[in-house]
Amino acid sequence: MPFGLKDVGATYQRLMDKVFQHQIGRNMEVYVDDMIVKTPSAEAHADDLAEVFNQIRKHNMRLNPEKCIFGVQEGKFIGFMITSRGIEANPEKCNAIIQM
Repeated sequence: MPFGLKDVGATYQRLMDKVFQHQIGRNMEVYVDDMIVKTPSAEAHADDLAEVFNQIRKHNMRLNPEKCIFGVQEGKFIGFMITSRGIEANPEKCNAIIQM
């Protein structure tokens, strides 16, 4: 889908919301083209990933392997740090403000 068109971001978000409606809020979050699969245990993570991959396959979607990261316990998502403790401020952005 070409992202230069008007309202394409909102249309794409609605599509993602529909495709992953049973997972969003439970074991994943989606914001436009960013997705995160969240699981409290490593054992359940493989099952949650399989569920997401099945939906991707069912709807003939593709992932860019260069942008995928698997098996991490923390990382950036839409500009924030997501950890086992919850959502935290991104230290890089905090340092930019401190340096002002």
